[in-house]
Amino acid sequence: MGTDTKVIIFDCDGVLFDSKDANIAFYNQILAAVGLAPMTAEEVAYVHVSTAAEALGYLLTRRQLERVEEVLANRPAVDYTPFIGLMRMEPHVQELLGVLPRDMKRAIATNRSYTIGDVLSTHGLSTEFDLVVSALDVERPKPHPEALLKILRHFACSPKEALFVGDSETDQISAQGAGVPFIAYKNKTLEADYHIEDLLEIAEIIK
Repeated sequence: MGTDTKVIIFDCDGVLFDSKDANIAFYNQILAAVGLAPMTAEEVAYVHVSTAAEALGYLLTRRQLERVEEVLANRPAVDYTPFIGLMRMEPHVQELLGVLPRDMKRAIATNRSYTIGDVLSTHGLSTEFDLVVSALDVERPKPHPEALLKILRHFACSPKEALFVGDSETDQISAQGAGVPFIAYKNKTLEADYHIEDLLEIAEIIK
């Protein structure tokens, strides 16, 4: 497969970054501001793979439905920037980017919205990717395949000429919908073409 791969696509949260602590702190601050208890483990799992709007709608609907629209309308006032420092880059991200073939395009498909630019710049990755597709760039975020299909069109390549690295069922469904070979990172429960525990294993896959 390696010689046919023209673009490698990464999910952000759970693949490039361990963002669980940052997301927990961010959403718990919003819940606390409206007098609600911190997230449960089930809720943490949901927000990890969702857009901000989906996550807040889910959390607030579970807690007190009558205030959902009010809090969602005020969401832009809650700044994620202070929490970016809690995000930790996954091991060997920079090493992998350094050994990928120079002619192989690099993209990100993420359900993050306005925060993705700050996340990449804070951690020194702004210049490492040729295209970033966030939830703001599509009408239907993952698990819909729109983000992956948009990346394929941008680079004028077929699904089989791409690889998508993800860590969740949301990523798996998106890859299947787009027909893109899927690499599951640190999640052996997913249906995937490859399962890896270390990002550097991708270098072997594409050889």
